[in-house]
Amino acid sequence: MTTEFTPLAAALGGLLIGLASVLLMALHGRIAGMTGIVGGIVPPLAPDWPWRASFLAGSVLAPFLMLAGGIDIPFDVPVSTTALIVGGVIVGFGATVGSGCTSGHGVCGIARLSPRSIVATLIFMASTFATVYVVRHVLGGI
Repeated sequence: MTTEFTPLAAALGGLLIGLASVLLMALHGRIAGMTGIVGGIVPPLAPDWPWRASFLAGSVLAPFLMLAGGIDIPFDVPVSTTALIVGGVIVGFGATVGSGCTSGHGVCGIARLSPRSIVATLIFMASTFATVYVVRHVLGGI
């Protein structure tokens, strides 16, 4: 498995995620953790579900709007649909148990100097390093 090194695209994406998080906090006093946002639109609905649904809709629809505007989004998923579903379930379980996902802890929690988020992000990163090592060097790549 090879991956592309795209520092400009990665920096631009990180900048936009950070900007969206800061604007949501500054303008609405809300944290841009996707787990918490999605949790508020799953029944029973949170009282402030409209902004959550709007934020989620924007996150999902933005790539389609870019495609409709003629902007190509290169995207390649080198794993099976089954692996994606299993991975999604594991991530969802982990985000529920860990009281947040990588965006919530990594982007928003660290920015607020939350000790819990700093520890969670360090655990996310260590787990990722271990997973990549095992997949690439023990299993020989999948």
